[in-house]
Amino acid sequence: MTDLDAGGKGFSFEVRPAWTRGALEDHEAKPSEKTGKLEVRASKSGSDVVVHGTLDAELVVPCARCLEPFALPLHADLSVLYVPAAAMRGTGEDEDYEFSPEEADTLPYDGDTVALDDLVRDELLLEVPMIPLCSESCHGISPPPEAVPAEEGEKPVDPRLAPLLRFGAKKPQS
Repeated sequence: MTDLDAGGKGFSFEVRPAWTRGALEDHEAKPSEKTGKLEVRASKSGSDVVVHGTLDAELVVPCARCLEPFALPLHADLSVLYVPAAAMRGTGEDEDYEFSPEEADTLPYDGDTVALDDLVRDELLLEVPMIPLCSESCHGISPPPEAVPAEEGEKPVDPRLAPLLRFGAKKPQS
């Protein structure tokens, strides 16, 4: 950070699948085989560091309809202010520190190094849609071959409800 000034400096980093795999270890999203790219410009303003840039990556996520994995390209514009950790926490005695709305795009750093790992992980997770679809025309889960065929004139049974047909087939005992 000592080589930064108000004019700033550009950086370009590869976001490798191995790093992404570790960063998303507890998430259903997995890295694809493609290497992502993080391009940022960092500048110093007093003891604060301003970071602007873009993140491009690709994850493999399950489709919410058919459950098949598919490649999801992601693009995120980044803008964050890094402040010294001691300045952000005030006196450092309050461990239950609550961020104010003005601090939403503010992250702490310690020493002379600004680590972007947490920022990249958070942005990857925020870019994954809540209901990822492989395509808008995805029909969902295909019926298994052993599914009971519908009789003529009846509507086909949704394959997800096929196990419930067994309940209707049983006759009550007298």
